[in-house]
Amino acid sequence: MTEFNIKILEELCNAFGPSGFEWEVQVKLKEYVQPFADEILQDRTGTLIFTSKGDIEGPKIMIAGHVDEVGFQVSSITKEGFLKFHQLGGWWDQTLLSQRVVVRTSEGKLIPGIISAKPPHVVDAEERKKIVTKDNMFIDIGCASKAEAEELGIKIGDPMMPDSKFEIWNRTRIKKKDDEIVERKDVTLAVGKAFDDRMGAVITAEVIRKIKEENISHPNVVYGAATVQEEIGLRGAKTAAQMIKPDIGIVVEVDIAGDVPGIDESKAPTKMGKGPSIMTYELAMIPNPRYRDFVIKTAEELGIPLQLSLMTGGATDAGPIHLTELGCPSIVIGVPTRHIHAHNGIIDLKDVDNAAKLILELIRRLDKETVESFTKI
Repeated sequence: MTEFNIKILEELCNAFGPSGFEWEVQVKLKEYVQPFADEILQDRTGTLIFTSKGDIEGPKIMIAGHVDEVGFQVSSITKEGFLKFHQLGGWWDQTLLSQRVVVRTSEGKLIPGIISAKPPHVVDAEERKKIVTKDNMFIDIGCASKAEAEELGIKIGDPMMPDSKFEIWNRTRIKKKDDEIVERKDVTLAVGKAFDDRMGAVITAEVIRKIKEENISHPNVVYGAATVQEEIGLRGAKTAAQMIKPDIGIVVEVDIAGDVPGIDESKAPTKMGKGPSIMTYELAMIPNPRYRDFVIKTAEELGIPLQLSLMTGGATDAGPIHLTELGCPSIVIGVPTRHIHAHNGIIDLKDVDNAAKLILELIRRLDKETVESFTKI
C-alpha cells in the first residue's frame, strides 16, 4: 500500500465508531472517497454507498466492508463514580481487564477510563481460579462519586471504544534449512484496533479510487458499501442491500489467522502473510459454488496467493446480502488477522494489497453473462 493508503487506514482505525455510533468514521470515509466516486448515497441506518458506473446495463455489484467496531455502552454509574457496561459486539472476558477505553459523551467529550476489577490481594484462593466475567468488572474514570461522573457529562447509554493507536511494524521473515538461512523477506505489518472491519471499508474505497485514477473500464455498476451495525446483527448490510438490489455480492472482511499458539488448524486454517482468503462456509451463508470456483480460478490466473477458509462460529454481511430479493450470489474475501475482537489486532499489508488486486480483477470480469451463469440450471 502507498503511504496515502496507509494514512486513510490509520485515520479510520483510530476514529471513534462502535456499533450504532459510526458517523465520525463515515464522515472521514466520505471525504476520502468523494473525489473518486461517480455518486455517493446513504441509507437511513447510516451506511455509506459510493458508486463506479461502468456499463449501466450490466450487473450491479455490491462490495461491502463494515465500519463499526466492537465496543461498549455505559449501563449504569455506581454511587462511587465507577461505570458498569455492556458490550456492543462480541468480547471475550479474558481480553478486557486492565485495558484502556474511551467514553464519548453526548456533547462529544472523550473521557478515558480503565477496565478494572478487585485486585488479587483481596481475592481468596478459590476465587482466583475463576475467570472474572464482565458483570464483575467496572470502568474507573478517576471519579469518587456518581455526581463527579455526571458532571463530566457521562450518561447511561454513552458509547465506549478501545483506547488503542494504529502503528506500523516492519519485520523480516527468515526461512532456515539445516540451520542455514535460505531466505529473508521484509514485511510490513499494521497494528491497532478496528481492522474488523475498517480494513474492509478501506479496500472497498481503494477499489473505487483505482478504477477512477487508472481509468479502468468494467462491464457493470459497482456499489461500494461502508455498512454499519454489523457486529450487533448485520443490520446496515440488510438495509443497504434492499436499497441497491445487487446482482452479485463481495464482502471484504477479516479472517481469523490461525497461526498463533493453541489454535486447531481445522477451525482456522488461514495464516497471516499467505494471501487473502475466501470463506467456503459461514453461519449465515454457504457461497454459490460456481461463483466460489470463479474467484479461485481468477486468483490462480493472476498468481495471487489465495487461502481457503471457513467460519463455523460467526457470520458476516454476506448473510443478508445473499438473501436480497430473489437471491444474490455472494462471496467473502478475508484478510487473515491476528487477535480480532480485542484492543489490538495485526495484519500483513501485503494481504490487503492482494485482496484489493483480486477484487479489482473480479470487477473487470463480472459481466452479465458471467453473473447469470452462476445460477443457471
